[in-house]
Amino acid sequence: MSTIRKQSILSSGLIYIGFAFGLLNTYFFTKQHLFTEEQYGLTGIFVAIASMMMAFSGMGMSSYIAKFYPYYHDHLPPAKNDMLTWALLINTIGFILVIIAGVVLKHIIIRKFSQNSELLVHYYYWIFALGFGLSIYTTLEVYAWSKGKSVLTNFLREVQWRMLTTILIVLFAANIIKDFDLFIKLYAFTYPAIAIILFTYLAFTKKIYFTFSISKVSRRYFGKIISYSFFIYSSLIIFTVSQVFDSIVIASLSGLGKAGIFALAQLMGSVIQAPQRGIISASLLHLSRAWKEKNMPLIRRIYQRSSINLLIFASGIFVLIALNYKEAILTFRLKETFLLGFNAFILIGLTRIVDMGTGLNSQIIITSTRWRFELISGVILLILILPLTYILTKQYDILGPAIASLVSTTIYNTIRIVFLWKKFRLFPFTIQSAYTILLGALSFGISYFLFSNLHGLPGLILRSLVFIILYGVGVIYLRLSPDVKPVWQTIKKRLKRRKD
Repeated sequence: MSTIRKQSILSSGLIYIGFAFGLLNTYFFTKQHLFTEEQYGLTGIFVAIASMMMAFSGMGMSSYIAKFYPYYHDHLPPAKNDMLTWALLINTIGFILVIIAGVVLKHIIIRKFSQNSELLVHYYYWIFALGFGLSIYTTLEVYAWSKGKSVLTNFLREVQWRMLTTILIVLFAANIIKDFDLFIKLYAFTYPAIAIILFTYLAFTKKIYFTFSISKVSRRYFGKIISYSFFIYSSLIIFTVSQVFDSIVIASLSGLGKAGIFALAQLMGSVIQAPQRGIISASLLHLSRAWKEKNMPLIRRIYQRSSINLLIFASGIFVLIALNYKEAILTFRLKETFLLGFNAFILIGLTRIVDMGTGLNSQIIITSTRWRFELISGVILLILILPLTYILTKQYDILGPAIASLVSTTIYNTIRIVFLWKKFRLFPFTIQSAYTILLGALSFGISYFLFSNLHGLPGLILRSLVFIILYGVGVIYLRLSPDVKPVWQTIKKRLKRRKD
């Protein structure tokens, strides 16, 4: 567990550095006289559609790597490992099919978005560059996780990608990039850029080999690979569509301006979700090997610790943002229209807490012998979220998708918890889970009422400091997670060394 803990902490730290750049980018995107709400909304829709392209073109290759890497690693020398060769080849073929479908279906896009989102129609083809880069990067990323390079991949995706966006914004603000037309075209190549960086690193460090000779592992497990990849591919499509459908519906029904307001609420929700990627990337290889070795105690330990650690993070960050959301918009003089996204953020934040608090249930399912249930539960999620999102968006505008997401995600995760308990006697929650929720609520109440009449920068700082102290001390004192003590001891040792 110490390896998982160390990589999770390092990855989470990098992810939050990335979100610091993301917040800086958001500040400029939402600042007066630099970008319009529609232009900011377009960048968000670019990423949403690129994510859908990645899901469709990936053909389940990232899950194939995560599941079968231990088999290739244990039975083949590196030079004869054909896993990445087939994964990238199939991924590229999949994206060619996505391009063909995108060209054929463009008339539907024009009909749905031309009235409220003209910019999306105008720059439609540029999304394909962003989508291809994201698709290839995702396959390389999971392969790098299997090689123990989760910290590097999280740096590239979370920090480097946002730094590239920051550079573009600075060049735009300095009038070196003369207009938004050039800005968005360069923005479309940010994901391809980090994909090239990761590929170059893996190639120069000799962590990847290419061979078109079919290995004995590929031949032996061919049937299982095809069956597994198809089911997980289908579930990934369903999950990705459910995640980005809200932004696309808002852009279609309410326009890119409202999509921009919703994008800010989503970004704050992503800040809450940041540690999840770090824990997933650090745990996936261990889960895959634990299932291979039938090590149920390790799987149970990873499940419960991921649940409580993610719940602690999610609850703390959610409350911290909720305390300061409106005040930060006013204090930093962002466009006041973004205040309309506060209620949506509250629901999105609660959704993130539900999803993260249930731990690594998805990763446990897809690496187990019962991986087909990933598709079944995904279909249930899609059946719930698609009609709910459309109906509620028409009725409640940007609040509608947030309501739909909270309801659907809660039902979705409840089904998966019940499934894992019945099949494997795995359960994510302990009494510490309840203590975490109570501690977060109590710390929020004290911090809010103490400084409810204090505005501006002093209010932001004092509210945040008091909450962090109350919540942090509570987490340590109550020993809410087994990982708190070793982390706290490491921090104290390093502080002591610096003093000496």
